[in-house]
Amino acid sequence: MRKRLFDISFSALVVARSLCALLLALCSMLLAPCFPAQAQQPSKLPRVGILFIGGRDQPHLESFKQGLRERGYVEGKNIILEYRYAEGKRDRLERLAAELVRDQVDVIVTTANVSALAARAASQTIPIVMTTGNPVAKGLAKSLAQPGGNVTGLSVMLSDLSGKRLEILKETLPKMVRAAVLWAPREQEAVVGFDETATAAKAFSLRLHSAEIQTANDLEHTFKEIAKAHDDGLAVILSSLTTLHSKRIVELAMKHKLPGIYPTRQFVEEGGLMAYGPLIGDLYRRAATYVDKILKGRKPADLPVEQPMKFEFLVNLKAAKQIGCRSNVNLSC
Repeated sequence: MRKRLFDISFSALVVARSLCALLLALCSMLLAPCFPAQAQQPSKLPRVGILFIGGRDQPHLESFKQGLRERGYVEGKNIILEYRYAEGKRDRLERLAAELVRDQVDVIVTTANVSALAARAASQTIPIVMTTGNPVAKGLAKSLAQPGGNVTGLSVMLSDLSGKRLEILKETLPKMVRAAVLWAPREQEAVVGFDETATAAKAFSLRLHSAEIQTANDLEHTFKEIAKAHDDGLAVILSSLTTLHSKRIVELAMKHKLPGIYPTRQFVEEGGLMAYGPLIGDLYRRAATYVDKILKGRKPADLPVEQPMKFEFLVNLKAAKQIGCRSNVNLSC
């Protein structure tokens, strides 16, 4: 009887131990995923440096952020944006680019050719994404299809549309015989744009008044010269200088009641008469696609540079009324 009781007790003990072992095993399996998660260090958030030639009032920055949000990135939550503003001072760009390199950003997004050149001078390994510019002409990329270095992004076609703008201005001002061309000869892309405009002027039998500006301080005097020459219309060549001082340019054109055509929407929104060119906000939004691909492992050398896909022609009727609806202006007022 004792032996039987002992056997039963021993069996119960074995079963109990087995159940305990099973429960421990189940607990281990359930808790196993938790322990590594608790021990794992938080993953490093990607850091994107944004290098501006201008100031903090960037009209297209929100388009870039929208593009990031469309790809699941939220600033401060799963991505960090580091901003550097040159406030129109070219000599600051080199220092600001060096700061981003020291901060070990994963990607640098630039907003103009001069910004991209400064970023490339600071680093030839950190990927650089251009929102606007002409990377091939500036030697930052071997070709649009195969950039081959650490710079890629969007090409804004700075010069390719200059002739078309003059054509539109001529159609708007049928009696125009002399046009002023405002441009910055220190910027290579503006030189190309002026040459294209000069070629178009010959086709339309127009006389061009080359209105050159070296700095923003030249604007007041230049517009006085345009007024003195009795130019019929104004064409502005896109460059970082004209973009940075777009508002002042428009104000002076309106002061002298000079019908003008501008390269981007920004000028019309600030009071200019007409604009024809690529939709710059769309370029900024698409730049976020490049950032996303690079953060996921793609190399800028293998990402083709894209050209604008969306263009727009804008007319500011309020500006037409302010100009006075000259008899040679083909716009309804």
